[in-house]
Amino acid sequence: MSGRTHFRVENCSIERTLAVIGEKWTLLVLREIFNGVRRFADMQAGTGAPRQVLSARLTRLVEEGLLRKVPYREPGSRSRDEYRLTQAGLDLYPIMVSLMHWGDRYVADPDGPSVVLTHRDCGSPVELHMRCADGHEVPSPREVTPRLGPGARLAG
Repeated sequence: MSGRTHFRVENCSIERTLAVIGEKWTLLVLREIFNGVRRFADMQAGTGAPRQVLSARLTRLVEEGLLRKVPYREPGSRSRDEYRLTQAGLDLYPIMVSLMHWGDRYVADPDGPSVVLTHRDCGSPVELHMRCADGHEVPSPREVTPRLGPGARLAG
């Protein structure tokens, strides 16, 4: 965006993403689901979210296509729903890992983080890296140039 071209941001992907997931309870629900929690009561226990708040967040995540409901029934009980990630939900995993790694670095307890992600096959810690489409490592935001995309709308 050479010369600091001004463009309208009503179609900004960051803003639209935050409209879907940019709220504390939503991110905590996603954390629980990525950790294998599927049922409402277990999510409520893990997040501490009030019942109405959790219900609203789950409904929104289903409406946005990040979760899907899967019915289940305990013997002698009424049918209930479990929540499973869709592909769109699974694609949020790098965001969640990035948030966790930032927290591990800047706000973890002095003893260190409470959870360390490891590769299931070899046990090594999981790291995130940015690469360009040609496979070059991008070590810093200073190595990135924002350019107007096909959906950019110039201001004015």
